[in-house]
Amino acid sequence: MRVLFLEIDTESDWAVASVGPAFLAAYIRGHGHRADFLRATLDMPAEDIVSRVAAAEPQLIGISLTTRQWQRARQLMTDLRGALDVPVVAGGLHPTFSPEAVLAHPGIDYVCLGEGEAPLLDLIDALEAGRPPRDREIDNIWVAGGSRPAMRPPLEPIDNLPFLARDLLDEHYGVVHMATQRGCPFPCTYCGARMFNQLYEGNGTYGRRRSIESVMTELRQIRDTGGLSYVIFLDDTFTINHHWVADFCRVYGEDLAVPFSLHARVETVNEKMVHALAAAGCRHIVYGVESGSPRVRREIMRRSATNQRFIDVFGWTRDAGIMVTANYILGIPGETREDMQQTIDLHHQLQPDDFGYFVFYPYPGTALFGTCRDKGYLPDDYLDRPANHRETILNLPGLTQADIAEFYDRWTAVRIADTNRRYGRAQLAESGSEVAAQAEALAASG
Repeated sequence: MRVLFLEIDTESDWAVASVGPAFLAAYIRGHGHRADFLRATLDMPAEDIVSRVAAAEPQLIGISLTTRQWQRARQLMTDLRGALDVPVVAGGLHPTFSPEAVLAHPGIDYVCLGEGEAPLLDLIDALEAGRPPRDREIDNIWVAGGSRPAMRPPLEPIDNLPFLARDLLDEHYGVVHMATQRGCPFPCTYCGARMFNQLYEGNGTYGRRRSIESVMTELRQIRDTGGLSYVIFLDDTFTINHHWVADFCRVYGEDLAVPFSLHARVETVNEKMVHALAAAGCRHIVYGVESGSPRVRREIMRRSATNQRFIDVFGWTRDAGIMVTANYILGIPGETREDMQQTIDLHHQLQPDDFGYFVFYPYPGTALFGTCRDKGYLPDDYLDRPANHRETILNLPGLTQADIAEFYDRWTAVRIADTNRRYGRAQLAESGSEVAAQAEALAASG
């Protein structure tokens, strides 16, 4: 069967494509099916997308969606359904945790809940045999108009999965993306990763990690066939298992020593590990700080780390010669203006090389989404509001939308001030904007 995976860009067309379809494509190709790929870029009009999809002559269309992609995706699915009679299956975070809303759209025929390799293959086999699946016939596959299916156990062992189909990833210049694990053990209320554990409760353990030999074999193949200049590890928390990380650093450093980056939590690293990662080739670590308020982290986010722990880990990382990036969230339910100011204050203590700042959005499936829904913080039309992380959609007690917008502008000013410190004052002097003036004041105050 010919399956077309459609990647739907939302705010940028430079990002790597979703890795989910790359896993799925490799899996179904291994069972004799064809997998093609089309990126719907921002500048591509709907009629062009429909035309290109039609030219590919797919027998099934697959889309992997986050909540941020859903708004554009549902319009494209309407356009496709009006021109083509091809079944569509949606998977990924948003369909998994908001399946009823996705299946209510006339352009979606099936939703795959959770891990998709084996369920997708079963769906393909059924469609190819000319017998579209009945309600609850295929575990993990929710049929439009039907009821929630049973869940099959996660695939084991994970090393048996084929390597990513990299022609679906738009990788260039030897920069590659790697996933060494599935699942996350931490209970963060703002993140959907933990919710997969609950999705599979009673059906096995979702959290699994590949062997080091599996990871190294894939990287060696890439090096030997197409060149390898930099590796971006996509795992939510690369540093979970200290023994695995120590063995990885030794083997990777001896065999490849290609520069790489990763995501970590300050709770999972120590000074020895950071220096081992640096010796193996790590050049960049992204840490989720989220809030500078210990109360917000502990009581709302379920993060136990202290501010001093963040300060220590950022210092160790810099001392090891690794570039460090911090990510922050503002506008969290239960947060106050004082809490948001504490985050800016902590940032100045951490002094990361780079940082990201994001307005909180309640993603379906997360614990904080349930809080927002149950307490009436969500507007009635929240599904029609863009999840752009630049402005809040919530109506929060004690924290107005104007408060959040003000602090978002203050973070923008902090970025300008930090850039000014590093690269000189000419850029600010030329701009003359209100934000630039605020940045000057922040820079002067330290």
